Amino acid sequence: MRIQVNGQDREVPQGITIAQLLDTLRMNVAHVAVEVNLNVVPRAQHARHELHESDRLEVVSLVGGG
Repeated sequence: MRIQVNGQDREVPQGITIAQLLDTLRMNVAHVAVEVNLNVVPRAQHARHELHESDRLEVVSLVGGG
């Protein structure tokens, strides 16, 4: 199925969860915020929130430094 991640089209398996997607993207899940279709999805729900055709995600990674 097709979704959009940070403005880029991406083909992913049907029924993939946010947690699985983040793992595929090799993102440190402790330091990201995810929005699906303009709604923030709490980290506690990432493992069970399934994505659907045409979903639009914004994945923001927190970066430390000074």
